[in-house]
Amino acid sequence: MWPLTVPPPTPLLLLLLCPGLAGQTLFQSPEEGWQLYTSAQAPDGKCICTAVIPAQSTCSRDGRSRELRQLMEKVQNMSQSMEVLELRTFRDLQYVRSMESLMRSLDARLRAADGSLSAKSFQELKDRMTELLPLSSVLEQYKADTRTIVRLREEVRNLSSSLAAIQEEMGAYGYEDLQQRVMALEARLHACAQKLGCGKLTGVSNPITIRAMGSRFGSWMTDTMAPSADSRVWYMDGYYKGRRVLEFRTLGDFIKGQNFIQHLLPQPWAGTGHVVYNGSLFYNKYQSNVVVKYHFRSRSVLVQRSLPGAGYNNTFPYSWGGFSDMDFMVDESGLWAVYTTNQNAGNIVVSRLDPHTLEVMRSWDTGYPKRSAGEAFMICGVLYVTNSHLAGAKVYFAYFTNTSSYEYTDVPFHNQYSHISMLDYNPRERALYTWNNGHQVLYNVTLFHVISTAGDP
Repeated sequence: MWPLTVPPPTPLLLLLLCPGLAGQTLFQSPEEGWQLYTSAQAPDGKCICTAVIPAQSTCSRDGRSRELRQLMEKVQNMSQSMEVLELRTFRDLQYVRSMESLMRSLDARLRAADGSLSAKSFQELKDRMTELLPLSSVLEQYKADTRTIVRLREEVRNLSSSLAAIQEEMGAYGYEDLQQRVMALEARLHACAQKLGCGKLTGVSNPITIRAMGSRFGSWMTDTMAPSADSRVWYMDGYYKGRRVLEFRTLGDFIKGQNFIQHLLPQPWAGTGHVVYNGSLFYNKYQSNVVVKYHFRSRSVLVQRSLPGAGYNNTFPYSWGGFSDMDFMVDESGLWAVYTTNQNAGNIVVSRLDPHTLEVMRSWDTGYPKRSAGEAFMICGVLYVTNSHLAGAKVYFAYFTNTSSYEYTDVPFHNQYSHISMLDYNPRERALYTWNNGHQVLYNVTLFHVISTAGDP
C-alpha cells in the first residue's frame, strides 16, 4: 500500500483527541517546529483544532524532504483511522437498520389494526412508535456519513499517489497544495470520528468466549492505539506479585497458544487493572500506589510515578478484592486512572493522566463507593460502573466527566462464568474485554448518539 522509500513511520499522533483538552498542545516537535492546538468546541458542537506551522525554507531541499515525510506519515495515520471508522460505521448501520425494520413493523401493525386493538394496546403501540421516530433522521445521517467515509478514503488514496510522484521526482512542486489537502482531510476525518466514535452506552451483547486459560483472576488486552493490522494480544495471569507478560502475535495465536514472546517486568504488579496504550503497559506496582509505564519494544520502564493519595494493597478494592485498588483505562480521549483516596471517603475518583509523564491532569469525585462496585470501564469520557462481579450483574451507574454529573442506569449483560475480575473497554474495537473465572471473554457494545437535525434547539 505504501511503496515509498521512507523511514518507518512514527507512532500514530493523537490528532483526533480534541474533546476535553481545550487549549492544550497535543503534539509539538522542537526539531520541526510543528504544533497542534485544540480550543473549546464551537456553538455547533464541532471541535476546533488550530495548527501552527513554521515558516517554510525557500532554498533547503532537505527541509522540503522532511516536510514531505511528515505529510506522508499523516496520510498513513489517516488511512489507519479510516479503517477504524469504517468498522464502526458498519456496526452502527447494522444496529440502526434493525431499528428501522422494527419501526416499519410497528407502523404496519398500526395500519392493520384499524380499530381491532383495544384502546390500551393501540396507545402502547403509538407510544412505542413515538419513541422510535428520532431514529429516522439518525439513520439518514449514518447513511450520509458512510458515503462521506468512502469519499474520504478515495481522497486519501489520491493524495498518497501524489506524494509518491513528488518523492520520485525529488522536488517540492505542489507541496503547499498537498499540505492544504492533508489539513482539510484531517479536519473532515476528525468530524467523522467525533460523530461516529462516541455515544451513550445502551446495550451490551451476549458474551463471546475467546479462550479458557489461566487461573481465576487475570487480565488480557490489545493495544488501543495500534493500527488495525496489529492484532497482538497481551496476557497477564494472576492478580498480585506477577511479573510475566505473554505477548501473542495475533488473536488467532492467542487462541491456539502459539507464537508468543515473554516479557519479565522489573517490578511486580498488583490487581488486574492494567492497560496497553501506544506500545506501553501501564500497571500498579505491587504494595504501592505507584503507576509504572513499561515499554515493550525497549523492555524498559520509561517512567513511574506515585498517584497522590491513592489507596493500595486492598485498602479500596472493587467488591471482589484482589488488590484492585487502582484500575487503568483508555477510551477515545486518552488514559485514565480509577481509584479511591481517604480524602474521598472511599468513593471512586476518576483522574485523567498524561501518558508521557503520568501526572494527573484533572480529577473527579464520582460519589460512588468503590467497594460497592463490581468493575468499571470508560467510554467517551463516561465512567460506567457495574453493581456486582457475580451473576446477575448490570451496568448500574454512569458518571459524565464533561458535565461532572451522574445517573443511574440499567444495562444488563450476561455474566456467563459468574466471576468477573477484569472489565475494560477497547475504543479501537468498540468491545469490552473481560476475564471471567479463567475465561477470556469479549462483549460488543452499542453506543447511541442522537444527531440533532437543522432547527433543533
